[in-house]
Amino acid sequence: MSKSPTPPAERELILTRDIDLPASALYRAWTDPEIILKWFTPRPWKTLRAELDVRPGGSSLIVMQSPDGAEFPNPGIYLEVVPNEKLVFTDAYTKAWEPSGKPFMTGVITFEDLGGSRTRYTARVLHWSVEDREKHEAMGFHEGWGIATDQLIETASKI
Repeated sequence: MSKSPTPPAERELILTRDIDLPASALYRAWTDPEIILKWFTPRPWKTLRAELDVRPGGSSLIVMQSPDGAEFPNPGIYLEVVPNEKLVFTDAYTKAWEPSGKPFMTGVITFEDLGGSRTRYTARVLHWSVEDREKHEAMGFHEGWGIATDQLIETASKI
């Protein structure tokens, strides 16, 4: 008899914020390559390059750089795109649906309109295993994604 899969809640990390900006500004900051360069990685890290084909099946490549100069390419595929509402992407595939060497996560970013130019922003990251979630948490998910979200808000407020 096979072992039942680990429930999603045990494999996910979530960041939620209510933001005083319209969903359209936050969505644009996530989908415009020039804008994503300004906020995506928590300082002192940098985002060196962003290639985004924002459509279901479209590929993305975001290259991050650590403070010591090491580069970290992050290829992936968009699974679902609902303008101003939702982005779903994964590193399980690279360009043209080629499986990646080691899938790590699927990101679900939602932009819920709260009215009056306010948005509930939720970043939900589902991992392939509890171990992957624990690794991501130990890498500083909450702090890093929190800083990146602050940078997102700062950048999107200027759009």
